[in-house]
Amino acid sequence: MITMIAMRTPLAVLPALLAALLLVVAPATRARADLLGDKLTLRDENKMGREFDTIIRSQMPMVGDTYITDYVAEVVARVVTGKRPMPYQIKSAVIANPLINAFAIPGGFIYIFTGLIQDVETESQLAGVVAHELAHVSQRHVVNRLEKQKKISLLSTAGILAGVLLGVATGGSSGAAAGQALMIGSSGVATAAMLHYSQEDEREADQVGMNSLVKAGYNPEGMPQTFEIMLKNKWYDSSSSMPSYLSTHPGTEERIGYLKDRIARMPTEFTTRKDDNTRLKRVQVLVRSRMSPANTALAYWDDMKQADYTAMDWVGRGITLERLKRIEDAQKAFNSALAMDRNDQLVVREAGIFYFKTGRPDQALPLLQQAAIMNKRDAMALFYLARLQAEAKQYDQAARNMSKVNELVPEDWEVHQHLGMILGESGDPFSGNLHLAYSGVYSMDLGKARRYLNQAQSLATTEAQKEQLQQLSETIKTRAALKK
Repeated sequence: MITMIAMRTPLAVLPALLAALLLVVAPATRARADLLGDKLTLRDENKMGREFDTIIRSQMPMVGDTYITDYVAEVVARVVTGKRPMPYQIKSAVIANPLINAFAIPGGFIYIFTGLIQDVETESQLAGVVAHELAHVSQRHVVNRLEKQKKISLLSTAGILAGVLLGVATGGSSGAAAGQALMIGSSGVATAAMLHYSQEDEREADQVGMNSLVKAGYNPEGMPQTFEIMLKNKWYDSSSSMPSYLSTHPGTEERIGYLKDRIARMPTEFTTRKDDNTRLKRVQVLVRSRMSPANTALAYWDDMKQADYTAMDWVGRGITLERLKRIEDAQKAFNSALAMDRNDQLVVREAGIFYFKTGRPDQALPLLQQAAIMNKRDAMALFYLARLQAEAKQYDQAARNMSKVNELVPEDWEVHQHLGMILGESGDPFSGNLHLAYSGVYSMDLGKARRYLNQAQSLATTEAQKEQLQQLSETIKTRAALKK
């Protein structure tokens, strides 16, 4: 399965992952006598955020479909327009996980779970969570609590954030307990209370987040509505651990009340704002059909009258049926989608991917070409198009298109694998070995990474190539620390 949809690493690796984070941060920390002083500077926060982001992206199930990630990035960017000035350059990512969740870390990194995307009803609701999370970062709630420890190190900071992430990502009490143990073990003075925001933190994040939500042009009712959706889902879950967002954001019911009171005093021009949810609904089709259990997704479309299907509903049904190995039924669904709207970029793309996967390149090629022309940033369309071109031995075209995919999704091991093979076949063995080494890096197969690094070193002749190898070698060393 293409890793641009969901990377290979299950959540079960998180305890080892988070312990490894401490090993990665420790060397740099010890070089500074383990202490940063009583304050974390913005530079410290940015460094910590970048290191933590590297760990998350290398180990957690990240979504790489640029249609989804570009949409989320645009929502985040719009919220940021209501928060200026921001002390950070905000970067967003999407995690393939069914929990209704989101979190942000110091340095301006925000992560949205697919469960949240799937369960919101409007873009304002999604933006409400984004605004709230970014407010926690801009108000430096985590950093302020860390600074109260007086003696701060990147090691202890990373440990606390790792503990928070472990509890959030697993969504259960055992995960939270493991996260708490990790925090205490890494910092020596961290407490279980640091796994949770305080009521004061929540109130400030609500107020600051609401301000940015309104300034960005969204309907303020989106924020309390999302919290209500979370509460509703919690009551339907027998383990009472869904959604885990509530476990780290206390007092949700009270917050809904005071947010509604504040909204009631706002001008009606704010509360009557309408969202254009067209792109959200299309993204939700992709999330539901690809990332939720296939039988659950099929039940969703079975419950709809087919007379009410849109072209994207047929696409979602087709993707789901293909996952269930019902190929003939899936083809009928894609035929219905194409008959309804052959000029819809996503319809064309998904039909092309279906024909590629089912061994019909002649039908896949024109559809993928059309999709790639219609959206030049569509990594999925370009990925499958490049693979078709490589199979037809059109290596120059395949290399150009797979290189574009690599620019859009730079840390996907499967993209590097295919790009390396294509470049090798096209007569560029140095670049081919370089990308095969990176494939090993991002799949955490460091033996493979070193083998191809050695082969690339024997082929390097220019200073530029030697600089590329130096960067690759440093990356391998960093990743190696994760496995110790």
